[in-house]
Amino acid sequence: MNIEERLNQIEIKIKEPSFLQNKGLGNEVGYFIFDYDPKYEQRVRKEIEYLKNKINNNPNLGFKILEFDLYEIILDILKNKGYLEKTFKFEETKGRDHAKKAVTKMLKLGMDSNLIVNYIIDRYTENSVIFITGVGKAYPLLRSHNVLNNLHQQLDEVPVIMFFPGKYSGNDLVLFNTIKDSNYYRAFPLVD
Repeated sequence: MNIEERLNQIEIKIKEPSFLQNKGLGNEVGYFIFDYDPKYEQRVRKEIEYLKNKINNNPNLGFKILEFDLYEIILDILKNKGYLEKTFKFEETKGRDHAKKAVTKMLKLGMDSNLIVNYIIDRYTENSVIFITGVGKAYPLLRSHNVLNNLHQQLDEVPVIMFFPGKYSGNDLVLFNTIKDSNYYRAFPLVD
């Protein structure tokens, strides 16, 4: 299936009653990954905007799409905590690796109190489908499996789709088709 055919399947899939009930055959929580070749990033972004406008402006559907861009969330948290400018200065004086470590620690990425996960939890609503985007933009500050693992433990009321610029085998996440992430096996491919 080419990228256009795969993108066309998203709307069909998310409108299925079984998808919206958020339970699979084994009663597993609805976490999905839409993987794609990174060269289609702009096309995927355009499709997400189209779907959000189409679905969110149709009150008869009974659900809304909520998009959470990981990179924008990081910027918002840093800004609200007064760390954005400090991070830039820290990177200038100490280097990128030190800045990355400081941001990772401040965002509590490896902890239950993960600020990105909490950001999503605090803003999602019932009768929604969550689109997680910005995976590529957030790298190397954030690894997608980290968000999925922590979110999976706290959110099971609505379906979650992560748009992933790379390959997902149903077990392995390979960002940009080159950077192997940790294994993640709790999500299902949204479209084969």
